[in-house]
Amino acid sequence: MLDDEHIARLADELHEAERSRVQVEHFSKRFPGMTIEDGYRISRAWVARQMAEGRKLIGHKIGLTSRAMQLSSQIDEPDYGTLLDSMLFTCTPGQVLRIPAERFIAPRVEVELAFILKAPLRGPDVTVEQVLAATEVVTPAIEIIDARIEQVDRHTKVMRKVFDTISDNAANAGIVVGARRVAPDAVDLPWCGAILRQNGVVEETGLAAGVQGHPAVGIAWLANKLAPWGERLEAGHIVLAGSFTRPVAAKAGDRFEADYGALGVLRFDFI
Repeated sequence: MLDDEHIARLADELHEAERSRVQVEHFSKRFPGMTIEDGYRISRAWVARQMAEGRKLIGHKIGLTSRAMQLSSQIDEPDYGTLLDSMLFTCTPGQVLRIPAERFIAPRVEVELAFILKAPLRGPDVTVEQVLAATEVVTPAIEIIDARIEQVDRHTKVMRKVFDTISDNAANAGIVVGARRVAPDAVDLPWCGAILRQNGVVEETGLAAGVQGHPAVGIAWLANKLAPWGERLEAGHIVLAGSFTRPVAAKAGDRFEADYGALGVLRFDFI
């Protein structure tokens, strides 16, 4: 386990990587004895630094819950990260949102559902039924993931490990919302689907059932995972349930359209 000095130093490296948009090398290679708990301590230290600069906590994301994402990342354990107000982009219906590409290093787009809570959830024994009861609305959401820690080691070409992904706030960098909001019992959530187009080309399609069979499963997992840290999911917070498509690389000049059918459309450009 890493000591507090190393945790703080690695969190500082992430902070500088985001500012300079220059990726850092794998923490797991430099500290082969690091643990998953070390990864979450680094992530929390990075979030604390962000909040000290005035950013506010607005929720959490859970990642790598679907088979598609686990295969894409060569990782077999879910992870989670923190959502901050600086990461939030809101679409206006009928308009195209403009997102500055220069904010990111290597952005990729994922298709998800977001749960907005009306009551807190505290583990360790939270169930799917309790998640649904605590949810005010469910809405389409795009997560923009990024890599402050390089995905592939520049020297060995080895993929980063789960410790690195967790340290990097589970790769979270942005969230796009603004489509229709519905009560969790108003739709059959596993059958909620989306078509993701990039520059007019269909790049991905998927159903929310791809997230462990039901998107609320991931929310329950997260509430239970936070319990040993003395934390809970709070009322009013946004919780991303996990991607049910592979991540699609984005760059300046790209236009994305995520069509969720009856739940609406999210349109945005990277500029």
